[in-house]
Amino acid sequence: MNFADLFWLFFIATALQPILKQKMLEAARQRMIAKIEKQRGSRVILLIHRQETMSFLGFPVMKYIDINDSEQVIRAIHMTDPDVPIDLILHTPGGLVLAALQIAQAVKRHPAKVTAFVPHYAMSGGTLIALAADEIVMDEHAVLGPVDPQMGQYPAASLVKVVKEKPIDKVDDQTLIMADIAEKALRQMRKNVKELLCGCGRYSDSDAERLAEILSQGTWTHDHPITWQEAKELGLPIKTDMPKEIYQLMSLFPQPVKREPSVEFLPIPRHSGGNGQETSN
Repeated sequence: MNFADLFWLFFIATALQPILKQKMLEAARQRMIAKIEKQRGSRVILLIHRQETMSFLGFPVMKYIDINDSEQVIRAIHMTDPDVPIDLILHTPGGLVLAALQIAQAVKRHPAKVTAFVPHYAMSGGTLIALAADEIVMDEHAVLGPVDPQMGQYPAASLVKVVKEKPIDKVDDQTLIMADIAEKALRQMRKNVKELLCGCGRYSDSDAERLAEILSQGTWTHDHPITWQEAKELGLPIKTDMPKEIYQLMSLFPQPVKREPSVEFLPIPRHSGGNGQETSN
């Protein structure tokens, strides 16, 4: 074997290494999903938008809830027997209202119990989906977010407020059109949230109306973090007993590898009074 043969073998191995690594990662995820399903007797569905090590030409691609996600989640729900509980793991910044609403409606209509697990965050459309679940399990540091509509870079509620407070002759036509659409979007979202919350036996009509108003009508900025304490005070069915397997599953969705890590620590348990390393007799 000459130098040229060694070079080509090295080149092929280097080219295949990311693909093999990704396949091994996917296999590990499947094993962990199967383990959780066996332990809980449920169907586990993941909706995770996280940039992975394999990205397009080395540039991370931003991910969000889209129509493909709604098709896949609904398909998974259809493949689940009516008496089988669903565990929905959410890690997402949100996305298309249509797609998130389709998933939320499918979640609500599943006869068996649906639990939404939020290990880190489920904002906007992710919160909309969580609202449809029978129970929301959050890490003590995880957050949800408001579901108020956004019109491009502007909150719908703010556009409506501008038109109401500014003299009409001082408002340009484009802003008037956007404010009209924003008002419709706010009205539609309030109706959608109330419908998700009503008829499930957990909320009265007045509570559903109150929650729909708070979450969808611009009470906070769109990126406002709703902690589990705040969510519970609002009346949402929140628990914080996150299974350790959920964290283990999330560790199989790594961020892109960087030249210099922004967070670094020894990946071993650290106990008080010791060095955190395992010892043997």
